[in-house]
Amino acid sequence: MASDYLIRATAAQGMVKAVGALTTKAVARAKEIHKLSPTASAALGRSLMGAALLSTSLKGKKHSLTLQIKGDGPLGSIVVVADADSNVRGYVSNPGVHLPLNEAGKLNVGAGIGKGYLNIIKDLGLKEPYIGQVNLVSGEIGEDIAYYCAYSEQIPTVVSLGVLVDFNGNIVNSGGYFLQLMPGADESLISHIENKVNSIKPVTSLITEGLLPEDIINLLLGEKGVSILGKTDIKYKCTCSRDRMERNLISLGKKELHKLVDEQENIETQCHFCNTRYLFNGEDIGKLI
Repeated sequence: MASDYLIRATAAQGMVKAVGALTTKAVARAKEIHKLSPTASAALGRSLMGAALLSTSLKGKKHSLTLQIKGDGPLGSIVVVADADSNVRGYVSNPGVHLPLNEAGKLNVGAGIGKGYLNIIKDLGLKEPYIGQVNLVSGEIGEDIAYYCAYSEQIPTVVSLGVLVDFNGNIVNSGGYFLQLMPGADESLISHIENKVNSIKPVTSLITEGLLPEDIINLLLGEKGVSILGKTDIKYKCTCSRDRMERNLISLGKKELHKLVDEQENIETQCHFCNTRYLFNGEDIGKLI
């Protein structure tokens, strides 16, 4: 299995920004950690990929981007974090939820998520993070991210995200692309991109045929002169640690910690992103107090 990575590119003399990604291993890792159903695999997988594509706008090493989807469907909320190196981690509230296929015979992610909103939070090392919010358009995630970019950032955007799951629930492949038009793009370029996007096969079909992210970007924009700017590995990588969990417990305050010690002998915390458990006994909590 090829390693996960994304490529950044421009085309049409810089009038189009493009990112293509392969995320099969990261999504398979998420499925393994969270015991995801096929529907949840597609939902969280698309979200991980979307965050990785958006993370290419981050400049600083310590900058991060959080994608939150809060819908009223049975999957519940999705939270994904990506850093400037395209490391991703995330979780879905109800990972075991699986729905019948939709009318097109595809995993019904939209019904799983339902109606709600999408938050994009960018921590750029300033006093306050930048927070943008839009209502969900379809719950299919790719369309919702494209709408966010067009509405909140005023940038016409195309986002295509795909996760292919087999009959046994295994992740066959996962990938996607992200195209943005720069200010001043003419109507002929817009029409060209629309026609290309509508005429090519789904991303997962292209990956099954052996195409890589750069091949897909060339398929879309090759006639407009593609320049590859860089390549970045994508990994499912959690940043939790015992020290971080200690800081979380300290943030509860002395009163709450005393109460917890009185109620139970040991305190166990668990990371949402990787499910690692951390056990703190009475002596440990005493030291924190």
